[in-house]
Amino acid sequence: MRYELMLPREIRTAIELRWPVVLPLGVLEYHGEHMAVGMDTLAVVKILELLEGEMNLVILPPFYYGAASYAVEPPERNGSLHVDAQTLFPFAQEMFRGLLRIGFRNIHVIVHHQTENFVAGMPTDLAFKFAARQAIFAFLEKERGEGWWGNEKMADYYAQQSSGDDPFNWIKAHPLMAPEAMQGYPFDHAGQGETSLLMALCPEAVDLGRLSDEKWYTRSARESSADLGAQGRDRILARLRGLLKRDDS
Repeated sequence: MRYELMLPREIRTAIELRWPVVLPLGVLEYHGEHMAVGMDTLAVVKILELLEGEMNLVILPPFYYGAASYAVEPPERNGSLHVDAQTLFPFAQEMFRGLLRIGFRNIHVIVHHQTENFVAGMPTDLAFKFAARQAIFAFLEKERGEGWWGNEKMADYYAQQSSGDDPFNWIKAHPLMAPEAMQGYPFDHAGQGETSLLMALCPEAVDLGRLSDEKWYTRSARESSADLGAQGRDRILARLRGLLKRDDS
């Protein structure tokens, strides 16, 4: 369900049944002359639209305004829109704090931008990960008071942690394309992998007639196909089904 279309009674149901609440997170960034600048976010949105039809899921309005950087191309007349991570952090912290106050405890952020080394992190996902941790700490201190972790009620904390049920799992971040699920599928920027994926998910956002070999990172897009993109799509869907259904009642 789209969060902005939900009625309060539906929100209460989602809270009580611990439905996954998912934020599509991305950027607006130049992806060559043949692809839409919203690719990184559109891919997440379109995948979630497919999942929405088969499982209980709350989809938050997508956030496109991440830290795109100007590493690929300067923004002038190319379209990249960069918002610094230091600006993202306070926004994300307040957003997560608000979601926790509403009552959600199964929140997921899915991002597809600079996620080739997701463990180390890059500015956009790091800002949201840090904000999530800070929001959880602040929420717990307000609700349970200082010393909440040392309280006798938390004696089973490490057992809960191993089962994935501790409070710091209330908000999780995931890359759209995890290496373990995408082995053999090309990971790139505006090349064969991304172009094919977007052709399968949102064909109106790709125009191969505009493809140029001028930039090294787009040359492999000549080998793109919707069929290859469908393979990537199906791998992503299979992984996310497993991740999101773990806490889905």
